[in-house]
Amino acid sequence: MVESKEQLDAWSIAVNQIREQIGRVIVGQQEVVEQLLWCMLAGGHALLEGIPGLGKTMLVKTIADTVDLSFSRIQFTPDLMPADITGTNVIQFGAQGETTYRFQKGPIFGHFVLADEINRATPKTQSALLEAMQEKTVTVGSETYKLPSPFFVLATQNPLEQEGTYPLPEAQLDRFLLKIHVTYPTKSELKEIVLRTTSAIEQRAEKVADGGLLRHIQQGLKHILVAEDVLDYAVQLLMNTHPEETSAPEAVKKYVRFGSGPRGVQSMIAVSKVRAFLAGRYHVSKQDLAAVAYPALRHRLFLNFEGQAIGISPDSIIEAVVHSLESGR
Repeated sequence: MVESKEQLDAWSIAVNQIREQIGRVIVGQQEVVEQLLWCMLAGGHALLEGIPGLGKTMLVKTIADTVDLSFSRIQFTPDLMPADITGTNVIQFGAQGETTYRFQKGPIFGHFVLADEINRATPKTQSALLEAMQEKTVTVGSETYKLPSPFFVLATQNPLEQEGTYPLPEAQLDRFLLKIHVTYPTKSELKEIVLRTTSAIEQRAEKVADGGLLRHIQQGLKHILVAEDVLDYAVQLLMNTHPEETSAPEAVKKYVRFGSGPRGVQSMIAVSKVRAFLAGRYHVSKQDLAAVAYPALRHRLFLNFEGQAIGISPDSIIEAVVHSLESGR
């Protein structure tokens, strides 16, 4: 249970310190940083999508720098094999010539795991992450190994260059709590980026939290209240992403092939609790749900051929769903 208001205030101060340290290195991208904090405090994984050079990798590394936890990076390439991620059994020879097997852990055994350009690996290699992301375990042969806690997969992908890439399968996408769009910086932000990156002084984020604090916050925020009518709103929002739902807006019926599954509403509620806490509230509002619906659902909607052909974006579909609920239609 959440101990007291003093405890919540202490957590809020710790999160603000993390945010401040990230701001020492990363210019702008406040919305992206905020959504990554939602993901981290909700105990989920994030998929960051943006064109090259926007600092996605640097952002993930900076967040890892603010917390006293291990960090590992996996550069996904077409020739990457599952064992390169999970690890493998290696043979050891004893003094008398006897042989034994020892499990050599792969880079997935880290607290923060950066899966860089995840869509460049083959589906077979991508699937090596499925068990790790859902069960937080790795099975090699007949042995199952537990991953460290807390455990976050923060993946990046480039939406432009599709040659030599393998689109993430639906099951893989569904394991990500949020899909975050990394946007292009403004003119003033570009100037600041140039000044920071060409200066002789290198800015580094300092460690201001540890794994124990993160686990404590994650458990505590689960007790943020969700009223019955707010939960009904979340469920209806999810149902209205399905084209067969009678109350779904016209855009959904026309352009969506499949709506979001149950993990969509689970993600919205979990992330809304974090958003409410960061706003100084101890109950979830419908406004929280409307705000988190975009990163929580955009990778869980699957457009039909017509929607893809004319370039309909999942965000425009979510906007239509949220608007239909707000207007009472």
